Amino acid sequence: MFQPSVRARLIVLALLALVLVAGVAPAGAQAPERPNVLVLMTDDQTADSLAVMPNVQQLLMAQGTTFDRSFVNFSLCCPSRATYLTGQYTHNHGVRGLAPPIGGYTRLDASNYLPQWMREAGYLTAHLGKYLNGYGLNNLDPREVPSGFDDWHGSIDPTTYEFFHYTLNDNGRLNAHGTGGPPPVYQTDFYASRASELITDYAASGRPFYFTVAFVGPHHGGPREVDDPGAIRTPAVAPRHRDQFAGVPLPQPPNFNEADVSDKPATIRRRPPFTPERIAQIQEAYQQRLESLMSVDDAVGQIMSTLERTGELQNTLVIFTSDNGFLHGEHRVGFGKVYLYEPSIRVPLIMRGPGVPAGQRRRQLVTNADLSPTILDATGARAGKPQDGRSLFPLLRDRALEWGRDVLIYGRNPRYNAIRTYRYVYARHASGETELYDLRRDPFELNNLNADPRYRLVRNELSRRLRTLAACVGPDCYAGPRLSLRLRARAGCVPAPVRVRLEGLDRRLVARTAYFVRGRRTAQARGPRAVADRLLHGAPVPRGRRFRLRARVSLRDGRVVTLDRRPRACRAG
Repeated sequence: MFQPSVRARLIVLALLALVLVAGVAPAGAQAPERPNVLVLMTDDQTADSLAVMPNVQQLLMAQGTTFDRSFVNFSLCCPSRATYLTGQYTHNHGVRGLAPPIGGYTRLDASNYLPQWMREAGYLTAHLGKYLNGYGLNNLDPREVPSGFDDWHGSIDPTTYEFFHYTLNDNGRLNAHGTGGPPPVYQTDFYASRASELITDYAASGRPFYFTVAFVGPHHGGPREVDDPGAIRTPAVAPRHRDQFAGVPLPQPPNFNEADVSDKPATIRRRPPFTPERIAQIQEAYQQRLESLMSVDDAVGQIMSTLERTGELQNTLVIFTSDNGFLHGEHRVGFGKVYLYEPSIRVPLIMRGPGVPAGQRRRQLVTNADLSPTILDATGARAGKPQDGRSLFPLLRDRALEWGRDVLIYGRNPRYNAIRTYRYVYARHASGETELYDLRRDPFELNNLNADPRYRLVRNELSRRLRTLAACVGPDCYAGPRLSLRLRARAGCVPAPVRVRLEGLDRRLVARTAYFVRGRRTAQARGPRAVADRLLHGAPVPRGRRFRLRARVSLRDGRVVTLDRRPRACRAG
Protein backbone atom coordinates (compact mmCIF):
# COMPACT_ATOMS: atom_id res chain seq x y z
CA MET A 1 0.00 0.00 0.00
CA PHE A 2 1.02 3.65 -0.27
CA GLN A 3 3.28 5.16 2.29
CA PRO A 4 1.34 7.89 4.15
CA SER A 5 3.33 10.72 2.62
CA VAL A 6 2.63 9.49 -0.87
CA ARG A 7 -1.09 8.98 -0.18
CA ALA A 8 -1.36 12.45 1.36
CA ARG A 9 0.35 14.02 -1.63
CA LEU A 10 -2.02 12.25 -4.00
CA ILE A 11 -5.10 13.40 -2.08
CA VAL A 12 -3.91 17.00 -2.11
CA LEU A 13 -3.19 16.85 -5.84
CA ALA A 14 -6.58 15.28 -6.54
CA LEU A 15 -8.36 18.02 -4.56
CA LEU A 16 -6.42 20.73 -6.37
CA ALA A 17 -7.36 19.18 -9.68
CA LEU A 18 -11.05 19.19 -8.69
CA VAL A 19 -10.86 22.85 -7.68
CA LEU A 20 -9.24 23.82 -10.97
CA VAL A 21 -11.78 21.92 -13.02
CA ALA A 22 -14.67 23.45 -11.08
CA GLY A 23 -13.26 26.90 -11.73
CA VAL A 24 -12.95 26.66 -15.50
CA ALA A 25 -15.62 24.20 -16.68
CA PRO A 26 -18.91 25.63 -17.98
CA ALA A 27 -22.02 24.92 -15.93
CA GLY A 28 -23.26 21.40 -16.57
CA ALA A 29 -20.14 20.40 -18.52
CA GLN A 30 -18.24 17.25 -17.64
CA ALA A 31 -14.64 16.66 -18.72
CA PRO A 32 -14.11 13.41 -20.65
CA GLU A 33 -12.52 10.63 -18.64
CA ARG A 34 -8.94 10.05 -19.65
CA PRO A 35 -7.76 6.44 -19.88
CA ASN A 36 -5.28 4.85 -17.53
CA VAL A 37 -2.18 3.36 -19.14
CA LEU A 38 -0.70 0.07 -17.95
CA VAL A 39 2.50 -1.18 -19.63
CA LEU A 40 3.43 -4.81 -18.95
CA MET A 41 7.00 -5.48 -20.11
CA THR A 42 8.90 -8.75 -20.13
CA ASP A 43 12.62 -9.24 -20.72
CA ASP A 44 14.09 -11.20 -23.65
CA GLN A 45 10.76 -12.65 -24.81
CA THR A 46 10.25 -13.93 -28.36
CA ALA A 47 7.00 -13.36 -30.20
CA ASP A 48 6.54 -17.12 -30.69
CA SER A 49 6.51 -17.78 -26.94
CA LEU A 50 3.09 -16.14 -26.60
CA ALA A 51 1.76 -19.57 -27.55
CA VAL A 52 2.36 -20.87 -23.99
CA MET A 53 0.57 -17.96 -22.23
CA PRO A 54 -3.18 -18.69 -22.02
CA ASN A 55 -4.06 -15.60 -19.94
CA VAL A 56 -2.29 -13.33 -22.39
CA GLN A 57 -4.15 -15.03 -25.24
CA GLN A 58 -7.59 -14.87 -23.62
CA LEU A 59 -7.42 -11.58 -21.73
CA LEU A 60 -5.26 -9.49 -24.06
CA MET A 61 -5.10 -10.97 -27.56
CA ALA A 62 -8.75 -12.04 -27.74
CA GLN A 63 -9.89 -8.73 -26.24
CA GLY A 64 -7.42 -6.51 -28.08
CA THR A 65 -5.15 -6.23 -31.10
CA THR A 66 -1.88 -8.08 -31.74
CA PHE A 67 0.84 -6.54 -33.89
CA ASP A 68 2.54 -9.42 -35.73
CA ARG A 69 5.43 -7.33 -37.09
CA SER A 70 6.66 -5.47 -34.05
CA PHE A 71 10.40 -4.76 -33.88
CA VAL A 72 12.79 -3.12 -31.44
CA ASN A 73 15.28 -0.50 -32.52
CA PHE A 74 18.11 -2.01 -30.46
CA SER A 75 17.83 -5.62 -29.26
CA LEU A 76 19.34 -5.01 -25.83
CA CYS A 77 17.66 -4.21 -22.50
CA CYS A 78 18.80 -0.68 -21.69
CA PRO A 79 18.81 0.93 -25.17
CA SER A 80 15.42 -0.64 -25.94
CA ARG A 81 13.83 0.60 -22.72
CA ALA A 82 15.28 4.06 -23.35
CA THR A 83 13.51 4.06 -26.74
CA TYR A 84 10.21 3.20 -25.03
CA LEU A 85 10.73 6.01 -22.47
CA THR A 86 11.62 8.66 -25.04
CA GLY A 87 9.96 7.71 -28.33
CA GLN A 88 13.37 8.13 -29.95
CA TYR A 89 15.80 5.92 -31.80
CA THR A 90 19.13 5.09 -30.18
CA HIS A 91 21.14 7.73 -32.03
CA ASN A 92 18.85 10.42 -30.57
CA HIS A 93 18.45 9.30 -26.95
CA GLY A 94 22.14 8.27 -26.73
CA VAL A 95 21.82 5.03 -24.68
CA ARG A 96 23.93 2.52 -26.62
CA GLY A 97 24.80 -0.13 -24.04
CA LEU A 98 24.26 -1.52 -20.56
CA ALA A 99 26.91 0.45 -18.65
CA PRO A 100 28.75 3.79 -18.70
CA PRO A 101 30.07 5.56 -20.59
CA ILE A 102 27.88 4.50 -23.55
CA GLY A 103 24.84 3.21 -21.67
CA GLY A 104 23.12 2.34 -18.44
CA TYR A 105 20.81 4.24 -16.12
CA THR A 106 22.90 7.42 -15.91
CA ARG A 107 23.11 7.79 -19.69
CA LEU A 108 19.40 8.53 -20.13
CA ASP A 109 18.29 12.15 -19.83
CA ALA A 110 15.48 11.82 -17.27
CA SER A 111 14.68 15.53 -17.25
CA ASN A 112 12.58 15.25 -20.42
CA TYR A 113 10.94 11.88 -21.09
CA LEU A 114 7.63 10.01 -20.99
CA PRO A 115 7.12 9.86 -17.17
CA GLN A 116 7.66 13.62 -16.96
CA TRP A 117 5.26 14.29 -19.84
CA MET A 118 2.58 12.10 -18.27
CA ARG A 119 3.03 13.74 -14.90
CA GLU A 120 2.74 17.20 -16.44
CA ALA A 121 -0.53 16.04 -18.03
CA GLY A 122 -1.94 15.26 -14.58
CA TYR A 123 -1.32 11.54 -14.50
CA LEU A 124 -0.22 9.59 -11.45
CA THR A 125 3.07 8.08 -12.66
CA ALA A 126 4.33 4.81 -11.23
CA HIS A 127 6.81 2.00 -11.84
CA LEU A 128 7.32 -1.48 -10.42
CA GLY A 129 10.19 -3.89 -11.17
CA LYS A 130 13.18 -3.72 -13.46
CA TYR A 131 14.20 -0.29 -14.74
CA LEU A 132 17.40 0.55 -16.60
CA ASN A 133 20.60 -1.47 -16.20
CA GLY A 134 22.90 -0.15 -13.50
CA TYR A 135 20.15 1.42 -11.42
CA GLY A 136 21.62 1.43 -7.89
CA LEU A 137 25.17 0.54 -9.03
CA ASN A 138 28.31 2.46 -9.93
CA ASN A 139 28.42 4.53 -6.72
CA LEU A 140 24.82 5.68 -7.24
CA ASP A 141 22.50 6.19 -4.31
CA PRO A 142 20.19 3.13 -4.40
CA ARG A 143 17.53 5.24 -2.66
CA GLU A 144 17.31 7.65 -5.57
CA VAL A 145 13.88 7.90 -7.17
CA PRO A 146 14.13 8.68 -10.90
CA SER A 147 12.66 11.97 -12.00
CA GLY A 148 9.04 12.02 -13.10
CA PHE A 149 7.61 9.29 -10.85
CA ASP A 150 4.99 9.83 -8.13
CA ASP A 151 5.16 6.26 -6.88
CA TRP A 152 8.36 4.27 -7.32
CA HIS A 153 9.10 0.58 -6.65
CA GLY A 154 12.21 -0.16 -8.69
CA SER A 155 14.44 -3.19 -8.28
CA ILE A 156 18.07 -2.52 -7.37
CA ASP A 157 20.89 -4.05 -9.43
CA PRO A 158 22.38 -6.61 -9.12
CA THR A 159 19.47 -8.14 -7.17
CA THR A 160 17.17 -7.37 -10.12
CA TYR A 161 18.13 -10.77 -11.54
CA GLU A 162 17.64 -12.76 -8.34
CA PHE A 163 14.25 -14.46 -8.42
CA PHE A 164 14.08 -15.24 -4.70
CA HIS A 165 16.34 -12.63 -3.05
CA TYR A 166 15.79 -9.11 -4.41
CA THR A 167 15.72 -5.54 -3.13
CA LEU A 168 13.28 -2.82 -4.12
CA ASN A 169 13.51 0.90 -3.64
CA ASP A 170 10.03 1.79 -2.41
CA ASN A 171 9.88 5.59 -2.71
CA GLY A 172 13.35 6.00 -1.24
CA ARG A 173 13.21 3.16 1.27
CA LEU A 174 15.10 -0.06 0.56
CA ASN A 175 13.21 -3.28 1.25
CA ALA A 176 14.95 -6.62 0.88
CA HIS A 177 12.84 -9.65 0.04
CA GLY A 178 13.82 -13.26 0.65
CA THR A 179 16.31 -12.67 3.48
CA GLY A 180 15.18 -14.02 6.81
CA GLY A 181 11.60 -14.39 7.95
CA PRO A 182 9.13 -16.51 5.97
CA PRO A 183 10.08 -18.44 2.82
CA PRO A 184 10.87 -16.01 -0.02
CA VAL A 185 8.18 -15.16 -2.55
CA TYR A 186 9.11 -15.77 -6.17
CA GLN A 187 9.87 -12.38 -7.69
CA THR A 188 7.26 -12.48 -10.48
CA ASP A 189 4.56 -13.53 -8.00
CA PHE A 190 5.54 -10.66 -5.70
CA TYR A 191 5.27 -8.20 -8.58
CA ALA A 192 1.82 -9.54 -9.42
CA SER A 193 0.55 -9.08 -5.86
CA ARG A 194 2.21 -5.69 -5.43
CA ALA A 195 0.86 -4.44 -8.76
CA SER A 196 -2.65 -5.46 -7.71
CA GLU A 197 -2.29 -3.58 -4.41
CA LEU A 198 -1.02 -0.47 -6.17
CA ILE A 199 -3.74 -0.51 -8.83
CA THR A 200 -6.33 -0.73 -6.06
CA ASP A 201 -4.82 2.37 -4.46
CA TYR A 202 -4.56 4.21 -7.76
CA ALA A 203 -8.22 3.50 -8.56
CA ALA A 204 -9.21 5.02 -5.20
CA SER A 205 -7.09 8.14 -5.80
CA GLY A 206 -9.39 9.54 -8.46
CA ARG A 207 -6.52 10.31 -10.83
CA PRO A 208 -5.74 8.53 -14.09
CA PHE A 209 -2.57 6.51 -13.77
CA TYR A 210 0.37 5.63 -15.98
CA PHE A 211 1.96 2.48 -14.56
CA THR A 212 4.74 0.24 -15.88
CA VAL A 213 5.19 -3.25 -14.46
CA ALA A 214 8.51 -4.67 -15.66
CA PHE A 215 9.02 -8.40 -15.15
CA VAL A 216 12.46 -10.02 -15.37
CA GLY A 217 11.26 -13.31 -16.88
CA PRO A 218 12.19 -14.95 -19.14
CA HIS A 219 15.63 -13.30 -18.70
CA HIS A 220 18.19 -15.46 -16.94
CA GLY A 221 18.69 -15.04 -13.21
CA GLY A 222 19.61 -16.73 -9.96
CA PRO A 223 19.79 -18.91 -8.10
CA ARG A 224 21.30 -21.67 -10.17
CA GLU A 225 19.37 -24.92 -10.09
CA VAL A 226 20.53 -28.51 -10.29
CA ASP A 227 19.21 -29.06 -13.82
CA ASP A 228 20.66 -25.84 -15.27
CA PRO A 229 22.85 -26.37 -18.33
CA GLY A 230 26.43 -25.61 -17.41
CA ALA A 231 27.29 -23.23 -20.25
CA ILE A 232 24.00 -21.34 -20.68
CA ARG A 233 22.40 -19.10 -18.08
CA THR A 234 18.70 -19.62 -17.44
CA PRO A 235 15.95 -18.05 -15.34
CA ALA A 236 15.06 -19.55 -11.98
CA VAL A 237 11.58 -21.03 -12.31
CA ALA A 238 8.71 -20.86 -9.81
CA PRO A 239 8.48 -24.24 -8.05
CA ARG A 240 4.94 -24.88 -9.32
CA HIS A 241 6.10 -24.54 -12.94
CA ARG A 242 9.38 -26.45 -12.74
CA ASP A 243 9.73 -29.06 -15.51
CA GLN A 244 6.32 -28.15 -16.93
CA PHE A 245 7.86 -28.05 -20.41
CA ALA A 246 10.38 -30.85 -19.89
CA GLY A 247 8.93 -32.82 -22.79
CA VAL A 248 8.63 -29.92 -25.22
CA PRO A 249 11.13 -30.26 -28.10
CA LEU A 250 13.40 -27.41 -29.07
CA PRO A 251 12.25 -25.79 -32.34
CA GLN A 252 14.83 -26.36 -35.05
CA PRO A 253 13.95 -24.18 -38.04
CA PRO A 254 16.16 -24.23 -41.16
CA ASN A 255 18.51 -21.62 -39.66
CA PHE A 256 19.04 -23.62 -36.46
CA ASN A 257 22.72 -24.62 -36.25
CA GLU A 258 23.03 -23.15 -39.76
CA ALA A 259 25.06 -25.52 -41.93
CA ASP A 260 26.74 -22.97 -44.21
CA VAL A 261 27.67 -19.62 -42.65
CA SER A 262 30.31 -18.69 -45.21
CA ASP A 263 28.21 -15.70 -46.34
CA LYS A 264 27.76 -14.36 -42.79
CA PRO A 265 29.92 -11.79 -40.95
CA ALA A 266 33.08 -13.01 -39.24
CA THR A 267 31.40 -13.06 -35.81
CA ILE A 268 29.06 -15.78 -37.11
CA ARG A 269 31.62 -17.58 -39.29
CA ARG A 270 33.83 -18.12 -36.24
CA ARG A 271 31.09 -20.08 -34.47
CA PRO A 272 31.52 -23.86 -34.75
CA PRO A 273 28.55 -26.16 -35.43
CA PHE A 274 26.73 -27.36 -32.34
CA THR A 275 27.61 -30.65 -30.72
CA PRO A 276 24.79 -32.89 -29.41
CA GLU A 277 25.75 -31.80 -25.90
CA ARG A 278 25.41 -28.15 -26.87
CA ILE A 279 21.99 -28.75 -28.44
CA ALA A 280 20.86 -30.44 -25.23
CA GLN A 281 21.96 -27.36 -23.26
CA ILE A 282 20.06 -25.03 -25.58
CA GLN A 283 16.97 -27.20 -25.24
CA GLU A 284 17.09 -27.14 -21.44
CA ALA A 285 17.49 -23.35 -21.46
CA TYR A 286 14.61 -22.97 -23.92
CA GLN A 287 12.33 -25.06 -21.72
CA GLN A 288 13.19 -23.12 -18.58
CA ARG A 289 12.55 -19.82 -20.32
CA LEU A 290 9.05 -21.01 -21.27
CA GLU A 291 8.48 -22.19 -17.71
CA SER A 292 9.43 -18.77 -16.35
CA LEU A 293 6.80 -17.20 -18.60
CA MET A 294 4.08 -19.22 -16.91
CA SER A 295 4.40 -17.09 -13.78
CA VAL A 296 4.28 -13.94 -15.94
CA ASP A 297 1.09 -15.29 -17.46
CA ASP A 298 -0.31 -15.87 -13.96
CA ALA A 299 0.60 -12.27 -13.11
CA VAL A 300 -1.27 -10.99 -16.17
CA GLY A 301 -4.35 -12.89 -15.04
CA GLN A 302 -4.15 -11.46 -11.51
CA ILE A 303 -3.55 -7.89 -12.70
CA MET A 304 -6.39 -7.97 -15.21
CA SER A 305 -8.69 -9.35 -12.51
CA THR A 306 -7.74 -6.42 -10.27
CA LEU A 307 -8.51 -3.91 -13.02
CA GLU A 308 -11.93 -5.47 -13.42
CA ARG A 309 -12.62 -5.63 -9.67
CA THR A 310 -11.73 -1.94 -9.22
CA GLY A 311 -13.86 -0.86 -12.18
CA GLU A 312 -10.81 0.34 -14.16
CA LEU A 313 -10.62 -2.35 -16.85
CA GLN A 314 -12.75 -0.68 -19.51
CA ASN A 315 -10.90 2.61 -19.14
CA THR A 316 -7.35 1.25 -19.11
CA LEU A 317 -5.10 1.01 -22.14
CA VAL A 318 -3.02 -2.12 -21.56
CA ILE A 319 0.19 -2.60 -23.57
CA PHE A 320 2.02 -5.93 -23.35
CA THR A 321 5.48 -6.15 -24.91
CA SER A 322 9.13 -7.12 -24.37
CA ASP A 323 12.35 -5.11 -24.52
CA ASN A 324 13.92 -7.50 -27.07
CA GLY A 325 13.70 -10.98 -28.53
CA PHE A 326 16.13 -13.86 -28.17
CA LEU A 327 18.02 -16.50 -30.17
CA HIS A 328 17.88 -20.20 -29.33
CA GLY A 329 20.39 -21.70 -31.73
CA GLU A 330 19.51 -19.83 -34.92
CA HIS A 331 22.56 -19.03 -37.07
CA ARG A 332 24.74 -20.95 -34.57
CA VAL A 333 23.96 -18.45 -31.79
CA GLY A 334 23.27 -20.75 -28.84
CA PHE A 335 21.71 -17.97 -26.76
CA GLY A 336 21.65 -14.20 -26.97
CA LYS A 337 20.29 -11.07 -28.63
CA VAL A 338 21.72 -7.87 -30.23
CA TYR A 339 21.88 -9.59 -33.64
CA LEU A 340 19.85 -8.32 -36.60
CA TYR A 341 18.15 -11.68 -37.17
CA GLU A 342 14.38 -11.99 -36.77
CA PRO A 343 14.11 -13.88 -33.44
CA SER A 344 16.33 -11.21 -31.86
CA ILE A 345 14.54 -8.07 -33.08
CA ARG A 346 10.89 -9.20 -33.31
CA VAL A 347 8.93 -8.89 -30.05
CA PRO A 348 5.38 -9.36 -28.79
CA LEU A 349 3.13 -6.30 -28.90
CA ILE A 350 -0.50 -6.50 -27.80
CA MET A 351 -2.85 -3.64 -26.96
CA ARG A 352 -6.21 -3.72 -25.25
CA GLY A 353 -8.45 -0.89 -24.12
CA PRO A 354 -10.27 2.23 -25.31
CA GLY A 355 -10.02 2.65 -29.08
CA VAL A 356 -8.48 -0.80 -29.59
CA PRO A 357 -10.55 -3.32 -31.60
CA ALA A 358 -10.98 -6.75 -30.01
CA GLY A 359 -9.69 -10.02 -31.43
CA GLN A 360 -7.81 -8.45 -34.33
CA ARG A 361 -4.29 -8.59 -35.73
CA ARG A 362 -2.23 -6.00 -37.58
CA ARG A 363 0.60 -6.86 -39.97
CA GLN A 364 2.07 -3.40 -40.52
CA LEU A 365 5.68 -2.75 -39.52
CA VAL A 366 5.83 -1.10 -36.09
CA THR A 367 8.65 -0.35 -33.68
CA ASN A 368 9.12 0.27 -29.97
CA ALA A 369 9.69 3.93 -30.82
CA ASP A 370 5.91 3.97 -31.45
CA LEU A 371 5.02 3.21 -27.81
CA SER A 372 5.57 6.70 -26.46
CA PRO A 373 3.64 8.47 -29.27
CA THR A 374 0.80 5.97 -28.84
CA ILE A 375 0.53 6.63 -25.11
CA LEU A 376 0.67 10.38 -25.67
CA ASP A 377 -2.06 10.13 -28.30
CA ALA A 378 -4.31 8.10 -26.00
CA THR A 379 -3.93 10.47 -23.05
CA GLY A 380 -3.53 13.91 -24.57
CA ALA A 381 -0.11 14.34 -22.98
CA ARG A 382 2.51 16.26 -24.95
CA ALA A 383 6.06 15.23 -25.81
CA GLY A 384 8.93 17.47 -24.84
CA LYS A 385 11.17 16.30 -27.66
CA PRO A 386 10.76 15.06 -31.26
CA GLN A 387 9.19 11.62 -31.56
CA ASP A 388 10.85 9.21 -33.98
CA GLY A 389 7.86 6.88 -33.86
CA ARG A 390 4.16 7.32 -34.61
CA SER A 391 0.95 6.68 -32.73
CA LEU A 392 -0.47 3.26 -33.57
CA PHE A 393 -4.09 4.36 -33.29
CA PRO A 394 -4.44 5.16 -37.04
CA LEU A 395 -3.46 1.53 -37.75
CA LEU A 396 -5.97 0.33 -35.18
CA ARG A 397 -8.73 2.34 -36.87
CA ASP A 398 -7.78 1.35 -40.43
CA ARG A 399 -6.39 -2.17 -40.84
CA ALA A 400 -5.45 -1.55 -44.49
CA LEU A 401 -3.51 1.65 -43.86
CA GLU A 402 0.19 1.50 -44.80
CA TRP A 403 2.73 4.19 -43.95
CA GLY A 404 5.49 2.95 -46.22
CA ARG A 405 8.18 3.62 -43.67
CA ASP A 406 11.38 1.71 -42.93
CA VAL A 407 12.34 0.41 -39.49
CA LEU A 408 15.82 1.24 -38.19
CA ILE A 409 17.74 -1.46 -36.29
CA TYR A 410 20.95 -0.99 -34.27
CA GLY A 411 23.27 -3.55 -32.73
CA ARG A 412 26.66 -4.09 -31.16
CA ASN A 413 29.06 -7.02 -30.75
CA PRO A 414 29.06 -6.88 -33.74
CA ARG A 415 28.19 -3.21 -34.22
CA TYR A 416 25.91 -2.50 -37.16
CA ASN A 417 23.09 -0.38 -38.55
CA ALA A 418 20.27 -2.08 -40.42
CA ILE A 419 17.08 -1.20 -42.24
CA ARG A 420 14.00 -3.45 -42.30
CA THR A 421 11.16 -3.29 -44.84
CA TYR A 422 8.39 -5.80 -45.47
CA ARG A 423 10.56 -7.75 -47.87
CA TYR A 424 14.20 -6.97 -47.08
CA VAL A 425 16.64 -6.48 -44.27
CA TYR A 426 19.92 -4.78 -45.10
CA ALA A 427 22.77 -4.32 -42.59
CA ARG A 428 26.05 -2.45 -42.73
CA HIS A 429 28.57 -3.55 -40.09
CA ALA A 430 31.31 -1.41 -38.56
CA SER A 431 33.75 -3.99 -39.96
CA GLY A 432 32.69 -3.06 -43.49
CA GLU A 433 30.74 -6.31 -43.96
CA THR A 434 27.19 -6.12 -45.26
CA GLU A 435 24.15 -8.39 -45.25
CA LEU A 436 21.04 -8.40 -47.45
CA TYR A 437 18.18 -10.90 -47.14
CA ASP A 438 15.06 -11.26 -49.26
CA LEU A 439 12.59 -12.25 -46.56
CA ARG A 440 9.86 -13.16 -49.03
CA ARG A 441 11.99 -15.88 -50.59
CA ASP A 442 14.27 -16.54 -47.63
CA PRO A 443 12.37 -15.94 -44.34
CA PHE A 444 15.08 -17.71 -42.31
CA GLU A 445 17.87 -15.42 -43.60
CA LEU A 446 20.06 -18.20 -44.92
CA ASN A 447 21.35 -16.56 -48.12
CA ASN A 448 23.17 -13.24 -47.98
CA LEU A 449 22.42 -11.56 -51.32
CA ASN A 450 24.72 -8.60 -50.92
CA ALA A 451 26.99 -9.74 -53.79
CA ASP A 452 24.13 -10.86 -56.06
CA PRO A 453 24.00 -8.53 -59.12
CA ARG A 454 20.24 -9.11 -59.48
CA TYR A 455 19.73 -7.16 -56.25
CA ARG A 456 21.99 -4.23 -57.12
CA LEU A 457 19.15 -1.68 -57.39
CA VAL A 458 17.57 -2.80 -54.13
CA ARG A 459 20.93 -2.88 -52.32
CA ASN A 460 21.84 0.63 -53.47
CA GLU A 461 18.45 2.04 -52.53
CA LEU A 462 18.46 0.45 -49.08
CA SER A 463 22.02 1.61 -48.48
CA ARG A 464 21.07 5.18 -49.41
CA ARG A 465 18.05 5.19 -47.14
CA LEU A 466 19.95 3.61 -44.27
CA ARG A 467 22.42 6.49 -44.30
CA THR A 468 19.52 8.94 -44.06
CA LEU A 469 17.62 6.96 -41.43
CA ALA A 470 20.67 6.54 -39.19
CA ALA A 471 20.72 10.33 -38.69
CA CYS A 472 16.96 11.04 -38.75
CA VAL A 473 15.06 13.09 -36.18
CA GLY A 474 11.31 13.14 -35.64
CA PRO A 475 9.08 12.90 -38.75
CA ASP A 476 12.06 12.14 -40.98
CA CYS A 477 12.31 8.79 -39.17
CA TYR A 478 8.95 7.61 -40.47
CA ALA A 479 8.74 9.37 -43.82
CA GLY A 480 7.20 7.18 -46.52
CA PRO A 481 7.98 6.92 -50.22
CA ARG A 482 8.03 10.14 -52.21
CA LEU A 483 4.81 9.46 -54.10
CA SER A 484 1.46 11.13 -54.67
CA LEU A 485 -1.73 10.54 -56.65
CA ARG A 486 -2.79 12.85 -59.44
CA LEU A 487 -6.33 12.63 -60.79
CA ARG A 488 -7.76 14.13 -63.95
CA ALA A 489 -10.40 16.61 -62.85
CA ARG A 490 -12.98 18.73 -64.65
CA ALA A 491 -14.78 21.67 -63.09
CA GLY A 492 -13.97 20.49 -59.60
CA CYS A 493 -15.05 16.88 -60.07
CA VAL A 494 -13.59 13.62 -61.41
CA PRO A 495 -15.17 12.33 -64.62
CA ALA A 496 -15.45 8.66 -65.61
CA PRO A 497 -13.35 6.89 -66.63
CA VAL A 498 -11.18 8.05 -63.76
CA ARG A 499 -7.58 8.63 -64.81
CA VAL A 500 -4.94 8.28 -62.10
CA ARG A 501 -1.24 8.90 -62.27
CA LEU A 502 1.47 8.15 -59.72
CA GLU A 503 3.96 10.99 -59.34
CA GLY A 504 7.04 11.59 -57.24
CA LEU A 505 10.75 10.87 -57.02
CA ASP A 506 10.18 7.23 -56.02
CA ARG A 507 7.91 6.46 -58.96
CA ARG A 508 10.73 4.50 -60.62
CA LEU A 509 10.68 2.00 -57.73
CA VAL A 510 6.99 1.12 -58.05
CA ALA A 511 6.43 -2.59 -58.63
CA ARG A 512 2.63 -2.78 -58.63
CA THR A 513 -0.39 -0.76 -57.59
CA ALA A 514 -3.90 -1.79 -56.65
CA TYR A 515 -6.71 0.78 -56.68
CA PHE A 516 -9.71 0.68 -54.35
CA VAL A 517 -12.94 2.64 -54.42
CA ARG A 518 -14.72 2.68 -51.07
CA GLY A 519 -12.79 -0.44 -50.06
CA ARG A 520 -13.48 -2.41 -53.27
CA ARG A 521 -10.59 -3.20 -55.61
CA THR A 522 -11.40 -1.85 -59.05
CA ALA A 523 -8.09 -1.80 -60.94
CA GLN A 524 -4.45 -2.78 -60.75
CA ALA A 525 -1.27 -2.09 -62.66
CA ARG A 526 2.34 -3.21 -62.73
CA GLY A 527 5.25 -0.83 -62.78
CA PRO A 528 5.05 2.95 -62.55
CA ARG A 529 2.85 3.52 -65.61
CA ALA A 530 -0.40 5.51 -65.40
CA VAL A 531 -3.76 3.78 -65.08
CA ALA A 532 -6.76 4.81 -67.15
CA ASP A 533 -9.19 2.05 -66.24
CA ARG A 534 -12.85 2.62 -65.42
CA LEU A 535 -12.21 2.75 -61.71
CA LEU A 536 -15.82 3.65 -60.97
CA HIS A 537 -17.25 0.82 -63.07
CA GLY A 538 -19.29 -1.42 -60.81
CA ALA A 539 -18.28 0.52 -57.68
CA PRO A 540 -21.04 1.88 -55.42
CA VAL A 541 -20.19 5.55 -55.87
CA PRO A 542 -23.14 7.96 -56.03
CA ARG A 543 -22.64 10.44 -58.84
CA GLY A 544 -21.97 13.94 -57.61
CA ARG A 545 -20.75 12.67 -54.22
CA ARG A 546 -17.29 12.43 -52.71
CA PHE A 547 -15.70 9.01 -52.36
CA ARG A 548 -12.43 7.55 -51.12
CA LEU A 549 -9.96 6.42 -53.74
CA ARG A 550 -7.06 4.45 -52.30
CA ALA A 551 -3.92 3.25 -54.07
CA ARG A 552 -1.95 0.47 -52.38
CA VAL A 553 1.55 0.79 -53.83
CA SER A 554 4.20 -1.92 -53.49
CA LEU A 555 7.76 -0.81 -54.22
CA ARG A 556 10.67 -2.91 -55.44
CA ASP A 557 12.60 -2.20 -52.23
CA GLY A 558 9.95 -3.89 -50.08
CA ARG A 559 8.02 -0.87 -48.88
CA VAL A 560 4.22 -0.71 -49.07
CA VAL A 561 2.26 2.54 -48.84
CA THR A 562 -1.37 3.58 -49.22
CA LEU A 563 -2.21 6.88 -50.90
CA ASP A 564 -5.70 8.28 -50.37
CA ARG A 565 -7.70 10.89 -52.22
CA ARG A 566 -11.30 11.97 -51.64
CA PRO A 567 -12.50 13.46 -54.92
CA ARG A 568 -16.07 14.20 -55.95
CA ALA A 569 -17.45 12.16 -58.82
CA CYS A 570 -19.02 14.12 -61.64
CA ARG A 571 -22.76 13.63 -62.13
CA ALA A 572 -22.20 12.47 -65.70
CA GLY A 573 -19.20 11.07 -67.50
